[in-house]
Order: sequence, then structure tokens, then C-alpha cells
Amino acid sequence: MSQNYSGDACLPQVRRRHWGRWITAIIMMLLLFALFAGLAQGNISYKDIPQFLVSDVMLEGLKNTLLLALAAQVMGIVIGIIIALMKISQNGVLRAFASGYIWIFRGLPVLLQLLLWYNMALIFPNITLHIPLIDFTLINVQTNDVMTAFVAAFLGLGLNESAYMAEIVRAGLKSVDKGQIEAAQSIGETPGKCMRRIILPQAMRVVIPPTGNDFINMLKGTSIVSVIGFVELIRAANNISSRNLQVMETLMAAAIWYMLLVSIASIGQYYLERHFDQSGNVSSRPGLLQRIGSNLVIRPFARRMQS
Repeated sequence: MSQNYSGDACLPQVRRRHWGRWITAIIMMLLLFALFAGLAQGNISYKDIPQFLVSDVMLEGLKNTLLLALAAQVMGIVIGIIIALMKISQNGVLRAFASGYIWIFRGLPVLLQLLLWYNMALIFPNITLHIPLIDFTLINVQTNDVMTAFVAAFLGLGLNESAYMAEIVRAGLKSVDKGQIEAAQSIGETPGKCMRRIILPQAMRVVIPPTGNDFINMLKGTSIVSVIGFVELIRAANNISSRNLQVMETLMAAAIWYMLLVSIASIGQYYLERHFDQSGNVSSRPGLLQRIGSNLVIRPFARRMQS
């Protein structure tokens, strides 16, 4: 029986069947099931992992990881802002110094920088600050007493991060339209007010996403300082497993803490980005769960170009 449609009648709608999506989803579910089934049959004592999570050694490693990551990131941001301002300065000497600074600390591997700082006593056995005019020694200490594992890790990670932060901040400052700055100056705005009211609010939208990713890299990248004896999560896991030989169990406990830290940092980054987003177009940004998932797969110190 045929059916006639008038000119104003709507044609019947047929939903498209996305067979490829269904097949891909089924394959992924099967792979996840196979992964969890394999882990369940592995020679791992899962019941011991919770006690390793809250052990004194692991909690000390967690505290040291957070302290080192926060301190190094703050140092990197502060020095990075200074270097970025020098890089865009009209003074040629300042620009040359900033370029050389970024070239050195961005060019050397982080592990090499850590080892150089940690073995600084081989070059300078003592740190001395002498005032020649009045023949007064202000500081005279042995380098080994000052250059502890934490100080070496702090300097190595912080100075390396500052070189990247300098480029991030410079890109954010350069993203602001010069016409807005000139318009603010034409109505008598001081440089400080222009920076606070016009440049920074717009630059922060460019600076916050890569800075958040760098901090997440910093959280995971602190694991590298275990090579100089600093007790962070990886070193704590190794210290525990050296006594009970439960290597995988302790490493999985450290992995859980890393994922928890990254998730918390991703949530903070998400709300910080939303705060500085003046456009109000929240739906165009990735969701919170997508942000967490993308940050979990960033390799430590793997730098990516920001679009």
C-alpha cells in the first residue's frame, strides 16, 4: 500500500547505524576484559597493596613527591616569568641572556642536570662568600652539607622547568593584540594597570593549559630523582620491596598514588581554565573526564607543541 506525502509533510527519518563504532567498542571491551582477566591470574598479591599504600615509607615518598613538585614548579614559574620578560625586552643584552638561558637548560637532559648539581662538590668543595673590602667571610660551608638530594632535585627540576615556562609565558604575552595595549596607553593607563587589567587576563588563557600540563609532568617526572637517592614514590616502593621482595605490589601502590595525584591536578586545571575563560563557551572545551584521561598518558618531560 503506497503512502502519499504532501509538500509540507515530513519524510520518515531513518537512524544511521554506526556499525563501526559498535564493532570498535566491542573489541575494546574484549581487550579490557582480557587485560583484567590476565591480571587476575597473575602472580600478584592484590590484598597486600592497600597496606603498602598507607605504609610510613610510602606516605613519606608521597609527601616528598608533592613537596618537590610544588617547590620546583613555583621556582620554574617565577624564574620563567623573569626570563620571558627579559626575552621580550628592548634591551639586547637581556634578550641575549634570556636566549642563552633557555638554550642551556632546555638543551641539557634533566637527568644530566640532576647529576651535575648533586656532584657539585667535585668542582667546588666549599661554598664561600667573601667580602674583600672589609675582609669578611659571610658564608663558608662545605658543598656536601648544602647540596643535599632535595636541593639538587629542586634545582635540577626547577631550572629545567623555568626554561619551558619562559617560552610559555612569552607566547601568552605575545598572544595579546598590540592594538588593545596601545588603546590602553592612549587613555593614560599605567604599564602596571595595563598589565593587570588587559594583558594578564588574556594571556592567562594561553598560559594556563600548558602550565597545568607541565605541572602534571612535574608530578610524574619527580620519579627521576630516585637516581640520586631522594625518597619519592618510586624510591619508597623500591625501599619496601627490597625488604619483602614484593616488587610488583609496591610498584602498583605507587602507581595508584600517581594516578590519584594526576587526577586531582587535572581537576584543578579544569576549573582554573574555566575561571580564566572569558568567552563563556564551556561546551567547546574537553570534559573533565577527558582532561584527566589525556593528562594520564603524558610521558614525564615529554613536551608537546601547544596549538
